Amino acid sequence: MMQGFSFMLSVNELALEIFDNLADLAEEFNCAYHELDNGARIVDCGVSTRGGYAAGRAFTEICMGGLGEVNFRMGHIRDFPMPFIEVATDFPAISCLGAQKAGWTVKVGNYFAMGSGPARALSLKPKHTYEVIEYEDDFDCAVICLESDHLPNAEVMTKIAEECHIDVANVCAVVAPTSSIVGSIQVSGRCVETAIYKLNELGFDTKKVIAAMGTAPIPPVRGPKLAMGVTNDATIYHGRINLTLKAPEIKDYLEKIPSNKSKGYGKPFNDIFKEAGYDFYKIDTALFSPAEVIINELTSGDVYHVGAVNPDVVLKSFGLMK
Repeated sequence: MMQGFSFMLSVNELALEIFDNLADLAEEFNCAYHELDNGARIVDCGVSTRGGYAAGRAFTEICMGGLGEVNFRMGHIRDFPMPFIEVATDFPAISCLGAQKAGWTVKVGNYFAMGSGPARALSLKPKHTYEVIEYEDDFDCAVICLESDHLPNAEVMTKIAEECHIDVANVCAVVAPTSSIVGSIQVSGRCVETAIYKLNELGFDTKKVIAAMGTAPIPPVRGPKLAMGVTNDATIYHGRINLTLKAPEIKDYLEKIPSNKSKGYGKPFNDIFKEAGYDFYKIDTALFSPAEVIINELTSGDVYHVGAVNPDVVLKSFGLMK
C-alpha cells in the first residue's frame, strides 16, 4: 500500500458483483464461463462466443470498476442510423484512470493482451497514475478486463494474481477481442476516459472533475485488420463529452483537449497507422482524444465548448462512404 492513500470505494469489490452476475448467467449473455484448475475464473465475451449488447454493457461497467452507468441508443451519423453508447460517472478520475485505462500490458509466454479494469488498482499499473489520482484499492479479489483473441491460461492468471498480491483463485477475467461486438462496445465505452486521460496528460488535476458523461457511435465489426482503426475513430471523430468540474484553471487547457488539435487528425486511424509504418510511437498521442467537449466550470458558472465531430471520416472508417 502507498502511504497516505485514503481507501474509499473498492473498484474490485463493485466490479466483482457485476462479474458474478455475468458468470452465473453466462448463456443469457451469449458468453461462456470457465473455471481453471487453479480456481481462477474467466468469462469469454467474444473469443469463441457471440457476446452482444448485454455482455458489452457488463464488460464496460466492469472495466469502470462498477462506477459507471452504461446505456445504448439509436442515433444518426448524417443520414445513417447507428447505435451509440452513453457512459456516465460521478467518479471520473477513479473509474476512468484508476480502472478503465488500458494501462497494463499482460504478456506471459506467448500470451499477449491489453489489460484494463479494476485489477490495475491492486497491481498499481502504472504506479504514477495512482499517485496522481491518490487512489489504490485494497480488496482480496481482482477483476481484470483483457482485450485479446485468446483466453488466458493458468500461467497467465497466476501472473496476474502475483502482480495483484492475491490468491490466484480470487482472480476473475472478462475477455473479448477488439474485433467483436463486445470489443466494439467496450472501446467506444472509453469515450469519457479519453477526455479524462487527455486532461491528465496535459497536467490537469482530474480529481477536480466532479461528473462526466459521454457518447460515441458503436462501430461495425469489420474484421481483425480494421478493428483497431474503427474503434479508435468512433471517439476520435465522433466522441462527445460533457464534463462538470470545479477548477477555473481549466480555461488554460481548453484548446489542447479535442482530437482536431493533433497532427495526424483528418484521416481514418488505419490510414494514419499505415503511414506511420504501423509504429504507434510515430503517431501523435494528442490524437487519442474525444472529438467534442462541453465543460461546465462551477466556480464561475462558465460553460466552454471545444472541438467538433467529423462525420465524414467516421463514415469512411465504418465502410459507409468511399
